[in-house]
Amino acid sequence: MSTDPQADWRHWHEQRVAAVASSYGPLSLAGTYWLSDYPDGRIPAVPGLWRADGDEVTLTAGAEDAVTVDGKPLIGTVRLTADHSPVHESRAESAGRRLVLLRREGDWAVRDFDPESHTRRSFRGIEATPYDERWVVPGTFRAYERARSVRVENADGRERGLHLAGDLAFELHGAEHVLQVAVEDDGTLWAVFADATSGRDSYRFRFLRPAAPAEDGSVTVDFNRALLPPCAFVDHFICPFPPPGNTLDTAVPAGERRVSGA
Repeated sequence: MSTDPQADWRHWHEQRVAAVASSYGPLSLAGTYWLSDYPDGRIPAVPGLWRADGDEVTLTAGAEDAVTVDGKPLIGTVRLTADHSPVHESRAESAGRRLVLLRREGDWAVRDFDPESHTRRSFRGIEATPYDERWVVPGTFRAYERARSVRVENADGRERGLHLAGDLAFELHGAEHVLQVAVEDDGTLWAVFADATSGRDSYRFRFLRPAAPAEDGSVTVDFNRALLPPCAFVDHFICPFPPPGNTLDTAVPAGERRVSGA
């Protein structure tokens, strides 16, 4: 990393655009299909026969389906679990499309990532505000005694639990603000937030991913790296909306704002 924060931000932004536009980035998601909506196991847009079976899913395919699992043609039935690796490393594939298994609160879905999707081919970039040091502020993470789960609406209209581990306090425009955040496996923080620009000058909500806090809870809050959620790129994601209290009453015209041309 250079000593020039503006150059660092430009590099980050370029890498972010490249990742979004990559073969199996969010733009390639052509559909999310909940198995409960297909009790016979047949998803019209996806080859094979998919059936939920407790903590696993059975996938049955014939030669005509052209499905491979772990790089080998599938003729018969295999048992699969949820995919947690990068999309391009998912176990099931068909004609270049990655078929990714997702599980949320006991419900199974198949995600179809197609590098030839119209959304990916028509992508023109991400509108983002150039770096401004005023949007980099010190913050303090305060962990809850016990993690909490709140029910929030998701982008697909369903309500699901959002796990929260603490508060992130910081100051903007002379006033203190607090966001409820989750802690990722690597210790970094994750917040779903909205602000006074949301739905007007920026997407209706965004993500913030500060680094892991220091032992005393101190952490840098950099809104220059506010992120569009995956559902800003395609409608097939199920991003959670901000939990109660995570809508800032001030404008944050920093970071990623919207998909170009949206």
